[in-house]
Amino acid sequence: MWGLVRLLLTWLGGWGCMGRLAAPARAWAGSRGRPGPALLRTRRSWVWNQFFVIEEYAGPEPVLIGKLHSDVDRGEGRTKYLLTGEGAGTVFVIDEATGNIHVTKSLDREEKAQYVLLAQAVDRASNRPLEPPSEFIIKVQDINDNPPIFPLGPYHATVPEMSNVGTSVIQVTAHDADDPSYGNSAKLVYTVLDGLPFFSVDPQTGVVRTAIPNMDRETQEEFLVVIQAKDMGGHMGGLSGSTTVTVTLSDVNDNPPKFPQSLYQFSVVETAGPGTLVGRLRAQDPDVGDNALMAYSILDGEGSEAFSISTDSQGRDGLLTVRKPLDFETRRSYSFRVEATNTLIDPAYLRRGPFKDVASVRVTVQDAPEPPAFTQSAYHLAVPENKAPGALVGQISAADLDSPASPIRYSILPHSDPERCFSIEPEDGTIRTAVPLDREARVWHNLTVLATELDSSAQASRVQVAIQTLDENDNAPQLAEPYDTFVCDSAAPGQLIQVIHALDRDEVGNSSRVSIQGPLGPDANFTFFCDSSAQASRVQVAIQTLDENDNAPQLAEPYDTFVCDSAAPGQLIQVIHALDRDEVGNSSRVSIQGPLGPDANFTVRDNRDGSASLLLPSRPAPPRQAPYLVPIELWDWGQPALSSTATVTVSVCRCRPDGSVASCRPEAQLSPAGLSTGALLAIVTCVGTLLALVVLFVALRRQKQEALMVLEEEDVRENIITYEQPRQPPARPRAAMCCPGLGLRASPGPRGQPTWPSSWRCGSARQTRTPACPRTTRCRCTATRAGAPPAAPSAPWDLAARLAALLAPRSRWTTGELSSAPWPSCMGPRSPRPREQRPCPSQWDSLHRPSE
Repeated sequence: MWGLVRLLLTWLGGWGCMGRLAAPARAWAGSRGRPGPALLRTRRSWVWNQFFVIEEYAGPEPVLIGKLHSDVDRGEGRTKYLLTGEGAGTVFVIDEATGNIHVTKSLDREEKAQYVLLAQAVDRASNRPLEPPSEFIIKVQDINDNPPIFPLGPYHATVPEMSNVGTSVIQVTAHDADDPSYGNSAKLVYTVLDGLPFFSVDPQTGVVRTAIPNMDRETQEEFLVVIQAKDMGGHMGGLSGSTTVTVTLSDVNDNPPKFPQSLYQFSVVETAGPGTLVGRLRAQDPDVGDNALMAYSILDGEGSEAFSISTDSQGRDGLLTVRKPLDFETRRSYSFRVEATNTLIDPAYLRRGPFKDVASVRVTVQDAPEPPAFTQSAYHLAVPENKAPGALVGQISAADLDSPASPIRYSILPHSDPERCFSIEPEDGTIRTAVPLDREARVWHNLTVLATELDSSAQASRVQVAIQTLDENDNAPQLAEPYDTFVCDSAAPGQLIQVIHALDRDEVGNSSRVSIQGPLGPDANFTFFCDSSAQASRVQVAIQTLDENDNAPQLAEPYDTFVCDSAAPGQLIQVIHALDRDEVGNSSRVSIQGPLGPDANFTVRDNRDGSASLLLPSRPAPPRQAPYLVPIELWDWGQPALSSTATVTVSVCRCRPDGSVASCRPEAQLSPAGLSTGALLAIVTCVGTLLALVVLFVALRRQKQEALMVLEEEDVRENIITYEQPRQPPARPRAAMCCPGLGLRASPGPRGQPTWPSSWRCGSARQTRTPACPRTTRCRCTATRAGAPPAAPSAPWDLAARLAALLAPRSRWTTGELSSAPWPSCMGPRSPRPREQRPCPSQWDSLHRPSE
């Protein structure tokens, strides 16, 4: 069997398309071992065909698909066939001796449809080419081994309901991997496996269409259609594939709304306020989305007055609400009709009927316990002021509408009458005053009265009661405001000074007319008397003196300025301010003007705000040793205008690069008339300092001479008390002394101790050595009186303090000294240096008297 197959393949491959290639080739020099020129061959020596191999074919041994042969091959075994190219040696092998080509494995056309190879015949011994290489093709012959597939499936499509027959829904497409150019392996035919009789498919194009008319979405919204694609033209033995198409019918407004019932009944309590929901109405519409939106309305006027209907947020239900307050006692039921209409209507479906429906509605009003009702919605009462407590104001009344015979209790809410000015009778609603009222303090009193049923405290109602306090003439007139006026000193007799207004707190028309009278007689001092028929009061009127333009303007201060000698033209030197003592607004505007003309050394520019700028002119001022005196003219804008003149001093100074003054010329500090004010002050200060030094020197000399004179007159021996024997007690108590020469003695105490006068204090003694008398020991004692001034300052340059200390009364303090040698013998220099010699007496027997 395999032998017959091989023979068939050989015949198909080798002889089925026998032919020779017409491409010319050159005979190679020495191809047969003979030298010579190359010869052109008129035909090719290859004998071969285009080969075919069936895909998916597999056998136990390699399958012969063709044979290569060259006319130079004489069958002597000297020719060797070579095969190169796609799949050579792996997929395709060649017998080198015979040229037979075999395929070694199963091929798939869908992976590779053809192979391009290169055949060559060479000499077996020398591998010398006997023929030039030649290209040939091995094609893989297709078989129907791939079923159709739908790469985009499954599909979803939408078509409007009620569409006509043949309306296109969607197109499906299948692909077959087989060769479309060979046989019918890739020729597809489409059929509907499931979905009949609603849909059909075009066998060639795969377009799905509606097959029946008037498909209703409300009956069936979704359809599942199965489409099959089969190759081989749909004949027996072909391969097939299928997919699903989900078809959804979209909605159209083909159904009118319909109320499920013809009559709706609702009930509402009479106390329900406007906007209270009574009930819901819904007209059924099988459509969906915008096609099912509703609009509701009340057709009868009776119901539209008391009720209103609107559509909910979803547009499906009608909301019936109360429009105005209901009253069970007035009307107990309402009947009306409600219409529901589609908001969107498709004209294509108007034949299906009117897209609206009507239903009847009956609303019953239910009775509810009601609070008492007042005879008026608000009350306005009045009562005169200053009435005694208990005065009648008025009466209010309320009744129970459900039971008119039910008793009512009245009360005033505390927050509406916090001052407890009124009271009310609980049984009959009579309102009376509780305190005297004052209209000037409060005109209106707004009360809230509560009426409550005795049978049911929860049933209560409120009403506003406005009580007006009527006016009486109980207030004296007074000035409308404090008056502080003025009068000019030059005012003419009879001139109007002030209009004085009086105020009466009582109401207009209630004796509120006021008469005003001032003091009479020649000595009147502007005291006014306000009088009415019953009341009077007094007031003081202050009169102010008005200003007139009687002061000429002047400079705000003396100006003594400078300018650098290197200043640039136009530089600002000084801002000059003017002052007018008259009141602001009374011709107090001031203008300032400087020297004019080409010879002016400085420029004055009026700033028009009461100041002027002193500028360096564009032409430099000529050099000058003395300062410049710039004349300034000032005038105001009064009628008539007042003016004055002033002078601004400008010195020319030498300045540093940074603009600071280095020095000014001496001549600039002196005026032509003599010394300046600064120089005079410096001279006076120097003279005063010299005088103070002279006075200080004289005072020091005087103090030294007085001390020496006092000590010379004293007897030193009498000033020593038990100096040689300080520890031996005296034979009898004696009065102790302090600081010899003062003449004060201490009184003996209870135990003999000295008691000094209360205004003096004896200091301790110390020893000093006199340079003029080296062997002399001086003992010094200080006694201080109470209230002594502070000691003189130690700094010698503090002349003022030393002078004050020396000139103070000397009776404040004193100093006493004791020496072992006569004092006149120690008149040397006064530069003592303290040094310990021997102890001084602990006390002195006399005090040194100061000079008073």
